[in-house]
Amino acid sequence: MPPKFDPNAITYVFLRCVGGEEAGTSALAPKVGPLGLSAKKLAGDIAKKTTSFKGLRVTVKLTVQNRQAQVSVVPSAAALIIKALNEPQRDRKKVKHVKHDGDISLDALYNIAREMRERSMARDFSGTVREMLGTCVSVGCTVGGENPRDLIKKIQEGKHDCPEK
Repeated sequence: MPPKFDPNAITYVFLRCVGGEEAGTSALAPKVGPLGLSAKKLAGDIAKKTTSFKGLRVTVKLTVQNRQAQVSVVPSAAALIIKALNEPQRDRKKVKHVKHDGDISLDALYNIAREMRERSMARDFSGTVREMLGTCVSVGCTVGGENPRDLIKKIQEGKHDCPEK
């Protein structure tokens, strides 16, 4: 016989889904079923919470307590950078291998770095900015009209200053 259900226990469930779309109930059911939650109802809640990241894959954190689930979006650095590019919506099923060749302002990059700061492994803020610039390299965009690799070199050499606030 399973142990008695503790109503005060808080359980965290993380899953990756496409923003603005209902998470697949077949993937969701094994994770939330044992917690006494309806996968179909939860999929609708996730779709509502992730509408700002429409078409992008984001991580969703479910906080479950007393059979009630709170949905919060935990976006990755790449998702935040692609969102900052303000690209037009695309159909995920039809359009594949999109080149993100836009440009992000330095202020937008600093805001993304501030948002990612607590999840960063860097010791200081300039290290977090360099992490975000590395993500810009992999996404394929430029920052302030410059190649992100050049900005990384300038920060490492001390020629570029990163404002903390």
